Formats: sequence, structure tokens, C-alpha cells
Amino acid sequence: MKPIEGFILAAGLGTRMGPLSLVLPKPAWPLQGRPLLQWSAESMRRAGLQGLACNAHLHPEALKTAALESLEVVEEPQLLGPAGGLLGIRGRAADPLAVWNGDALAEVPWAAFREAHLAAGAELSWLLLPHPGGPWTKVWLDGRGRVLPSGATGQGPYLFTGASYWSARALALLPAGPSDTRSLLPRLALHLGVVVEPFPWREIGTPDALIQAAGDLAPQQEGRVPGCYVHPTATPLGRLRRCVLGPGAQPHPAMSDHDAFWYSQSGRQVRLGLGPAPQ
Repeated sequence: MKPIEGFILAAGLGTRMGPLSLVLPKPAWPLQGRPLLQWSAESMRRAGLQGLACNAHLHPEALKTAALESLEVVEEPQLLGPAGGLLGIRGRAADPLAVWNGDALAEVPWAAFREAHLAAGAELSWLLLPHPGGPWTKVWLDGRGRVLPSGATGQGPYLFTGASYWSARALALLPAGPSDTRSLLPRLALHLGVVVEPFPWREIGTPDALIQAAGDLAPQQEGRVPGCYVHPTATPLGRLRRCVLGPGAQPHPAMSDHDAFWYSQSGRQVRLGLGPAPQ
């Protein structure tokens, strides 16, 4: 089997997506008719990365459908976390292995990133941007560009884009069972932060982020009802505001609704609340 050069992390529980995760895993929600997972895969292929794979935990069959035949899916019956998810392909991973988050959209400068990773002899490298503010975790570096442990401050702050390069040495340090990257830091000789100039980057981790992305990127498709998201198999009827219409959704045409998630289940329409809008 050919080595895996790129791996997409797609096995989270989708907690921030709220009720949407009852129906589809986050990377399987489409934009412009293509699952987010395919956006990630296509971006990696454009950068020359071949042999792509992803992991799957929540609704694995839906994720396999989203992956098509060109993306290998490694099932993860026990959720192993953002680092432990790499265990399933460790014996087949290229050195270095490119890793990307399945809920982020961007044209990552993979070639320049790989060059910086190899030139530094790093075991693990994170691709960073100047922090734009907002809810994302801040990353700080020391004077040599090494990522500092949680709670320490130095140069920065920076935003971790979700793109990383793992050496075979770093993968070999993964323990059996669940783990996260931060737990590996004390055991790494060099955990590098590669800072680049800002480039378009979007994380789709919440229902409101999905609605916003639909309006920005697919205004004639999933964003065709302003302020809402409409799955390709949904029929947007009624007067809707801040609604997500999932697979097969078809609200009654006389209905006025807001802050709701609709989908079809076993031939009946299901409505769940989205919760309050972010302040």
C-alpha cells in the first residue's frame, strides 16, 4: 500500500455543532455541494500531497460517503483524541506527515511549510498566523521559535491554523490509547512554530459558522436563504431566520421559524432548537 502523505482529522464528536452532529459529522456537511472533507482533501492534493486518509468516529458511514473513493477512511471506534487519531496510520505514514483539520478551509502553503519543518530538523511543526483575536487559543513561542507549554507567554500570540507536520520520531512517541498533542510537548526535542503571513483561513466549527460560510461561499446553493443554511436535499419553505435545514428538511410553507435545526428522520420532519445566537 502506498504511504500516506496527508491525514485529515475528522473523528471529533462535533460538540460545538450542537444538534447538527446528531445527523452528520462536521466534515460531511456540504458547501457548494461538496462535503467539507473534500474541500480539505482537494486543497492538499493541489499542494502535491498524495495518499490521503482521514479518521472517523461519529457517523462513520456518512463520513465514508463524504470521503468518496479517493480518500481512505480509518475508523476509530474508541475516540483517541487529536494526536491519538494518528495511531491508525503510523506504520504507513510518510516522513514527514502533513496533518490538517477537517473543519478548516484554507489554501495552506504546504510546500514552504514542509521546507521550514525539514530545515529546522523539527520533530513536530505547527503552522501559525498572527492571532486575529476572537475565541481561538493563543499560541506563544520562545526566542528560537519553539512552541511554549500552556500558561507560558513569549513571542506572539499566534493562531494555530490546524496544519502540522509530524516526523516519524514524533509519531513513534504516541502512547497507546487517547492522547493530545500538548501531552507530547515535554518529550519532543523540537516542537516548532512556523509563522507565515496571513492567508484566507476559515474554521467551520459551529452552526453559525456554517450559516456564515454558506452565505459567503455558496449564496446560490446552501446559502440561498439569507441567514440560513440549506442542505442540498432540503426544501426551504416558510419564513426562516437563523435556521439550519439538514438532510431532507421541509418545514411547512406556512410556518415562520427561527433559531432551529430541521431534518428528516424515518419519513418525518424533526425540529430542534439551535440555542441562542452568539453575542
